[in-house]
Amino acid sequence: MKRIGLLFLLAVALGSLNVSAKDMRKVIFKVQQMHCEMCEKKVKDNISFEKGLKKLDTDVKTRTVTIVYDADKTSVDKLKEGFAKFDYEAKVISDSPMKKKK
Repeated sequence: MKRIGLLFLLAVALGSLNVSAKDMRKVIFKVQQMHCEMCEKKVKDNISFEKGLKKLDTDVKTRTVTIVYDADKTSVDKLKEGFAKFDYEAKVISDSPMKKKK
């Protein structure tokens, strides 16, 4: 009987996750200052602490930074401010909503 109760609570908890779906977005920034591995590390070390950031990918060849973020917790402008804290300029290439999983 305890097992059924535990499974019920787990099902309720997992069901509530779907109800509170987050507004996840993906933005791609062009960062001209990111031209080597050290610059890439600098971006990762600094931007990864920004509130609402869920995923961070960098590409030195194209000088792009792709960020998946929770739009309820941050914005593109706040993320750009995060780059400015260490004197990098991030220009938005694209900003789009993430498709919600069903």
